[in-house]
Amino acid sequence: MSDAFARQETLMTETLGTAVRGPRRNGIFAVWLVLRCCGDLLPPNRVSERHHGRRLDGLEHRLHGLSLPAPLRRALTGAVRQLREGTPRAASITLQQLIAPVDETLGSGPGDTIARAARLAQAQVRNSRGE
Repeated sequence: MSDAFARQETLMTETLGTAVRGPRRNGIFAVWLVLRCCGDLLPPNRVSERHHGRRLDGLEHRLHGLSLPAPLRRALTGAVRQLREGTPRAASITLQQLIAPVDETLGSGPGDTIARAARLAQAQVRNSRGE
């Protein structure tokens, strides 16, 4: 994961810190967890398949206990399914697919953060393939 991608995670945690309790805060927390899982798959410091599998299992377990807006819950369920592929490309696609539901349910701040993370992930995937 690059420093630029790590900054997106930091921005999401700062947004989480300012959110009041409730479904919006739960949503930001859930998106941050997914963002971390995506970052684990990106070069140059990809985590092992075993570690990634454990993190996804933990993510799934944690998501079940959160009250989330329905569109975001559906998007996050799809994100976990996509991340099971365990490739940098899957992380990039996952982030792209989260932009609209995050923007719709959580607002433009978290939506913009996910959009920037998606662009960074896409660039890292391209760079790692030598395009």
